[in-house]
Amino acid sequence: QVQLEESGGGLVQVGGSLRLSCAASGRTFSRSAMGWFRQAPGKEREFVAAMSWSGVSTNYANSVKGRFTISRDNAKNTVYLQMNSLKPEDTAVYYCAADAYFRMGASSSETDYGYWGQGTQVTVSS
Repeated sequence: QVQLEESGGGLVQVGGSLRLSCAASGRTFSRSAMGWFRQAPGKEREFVAAMSWSGVSTNYANSVKGRFTISRDNAKNTVYLQMNSLKPEDTAVYYCAADAYFRMGASSSETDYGYWGQGTQVTVSS
């Protein structure tokens, strides 16, 4: 059974940092793109960041460029999201996602990701 488990969420003040982790189990994702999405209360889920299977390509939402960094450790089957300079508008449930297939690039489309975690809450207080 494939599982993606996020951790590292919590409450942080404006300007603070958090590091989210997503550990995958049940299969290897070393040949899959992995990404992060988020959903704020009352809003649609939106793309945050993605990284290609090789780590060569990354893709970020404009709203997080320069503040968030995605990385991965294929040996650990884990993807990370370092979030710095957090803002109240970053408050959301953050979801990890993994592509079920091998393909090039780091997609921002939800439909390209076949596996999803349960999410971890990030709350930024002002």
